[in-house]
Amino acid sequence: MAEVIIVKDEDEAGEIYAEAVLRLFKEKSDPVLGLATGSSPLAAYRHLAKRLQREGINTENVRGFALDEYAGLDPQHPQSYRSTINRTVVEPLHLNPELVRVPNGNLDTIQTAGADYDAAIAKAGGVDIQILGIGTDGHIGFNEPGSSLASGTRIKTLTEQTRIDNARFFDNDVTKVPTHCITQGIGTILKARHLILLAFGEGKAQAISETVEGGISSFCPASALQLHPHATIIVDEAAGGRLRNKDYYKWAFKNKPEWQGI
Repeated sequence: MAEVIIVKDEDEAGEIYAEAVLRLFKEKSDPVLGLATGSSPLAAYRHLAKRLQREGINTENVRGFALDEYAGLDPQHPQSYRSTINRTVVEPLHLNPELVRVPNGNLDTIQTAGADYDAAIAKAGGVDIQILGIGTDGHIGFNEPGSSLASGTRIKTLTEQTRIDNARFFDNDVTKVPTHCITQGIGTILKARHLILLAFGEGKAQAISETVEGGISSFCPASALQLHPHATIIVDEAAGGRLRNKDYYKWAFKNKPEWQGI
């Protein structure tokens, strides 16, 4: 079962993530980060940027792989995930943009883009720490309910709920949200050595309950994290509000040996 950490707010979650990444950076000269967009990881990236600056850690050899990209959206569009990753991760963390990859959403090459992306991740030695958000329907990346738990990177059709959720990034106009994307599959995500999923707010409570304490099912894609040997799920009180074993998760984390980290 994944480790569940219940925190007071996004800042506490961000500091826990930053500490895990800093430990990785100090242990490995060419670490590989799995990167996600959306609102959940933003505090984590902010805390990591502050810690890197404070400790003077050089990030020029850090490689990164984003989870997904809209299909057919110009990479220069401000809401493309290429632009978003540059804005929220590459620039504040002072990463080398040439070492950070995003799935290729160009419709002319979309048929082979998934296999090419998985091959690039494998060539880099695999992802060390993959940060994840979760949708209200339990999706991770753009693996919507019903996605194969063994899937590789591929093109997917977005559900209407996901398009509605993401309309806030497109002037609250759902018609501007693309209908397709290219996303790392569940099988690809599970190959990362450490998964860290962040979720905040009451709207994520049902998805988190199904992810952590429900059965493993393609209809809650995030439940596949139960199969991973090193998965950490960090939630605030609201997102963890439906967890039956909430008190135990708090007790276990409070009494965890410090040397273990997360």
